[in-house]
Amino acid sequence: MEISRHWRLQQQRYGLLGEKCNHCGEKLFPPRDVCPECTQDSQELYRFSGKGEVYSYSKVFDPPAGYEGTAPYTMALVKLEEGPLVTAQLTDVDNDIVEIGMLVEMVTRKLREDGNRGMLVYGYKFRPRLK
Repeated sequence: MEISRHWRLQQQRYGLLGEKCNHCGEKLFPPRDVCPECTQDSQELYRFSGKGEVYSYSKVFDPPAGYEGTAPYTMALVKLEEGPLVTAQLTDVDNDIVEIGMLVEMVTRKLREDGNRGMLVYGYKFRPRLK
């Protein structure tokens, strides 16, 4: 990943920064140029709470390049309280006790290292939360 791209995506990755459609009120993540609900293009920035629940999940045994050192790990589809579905890795969880409907919250964690450049890449993951 280029350093410039990493910095451009920093707010989105560290704070779940998306958009809210000015026309229909739909909350969008990640940000888009056009609202998929009403096809209008006027959006305002929206910061998601980071709270949600596990909608679906899967354990990854054969990870993509750059993530081999973290396998096995659990990826989840998280339904945010505000509506959008977000794909993210689960952290701070025993992989055997993950279940649909489990309450989670977003945290910032190290995703990987770019060995060639020595760049540490951080982003969002989700961990279990108390009710």
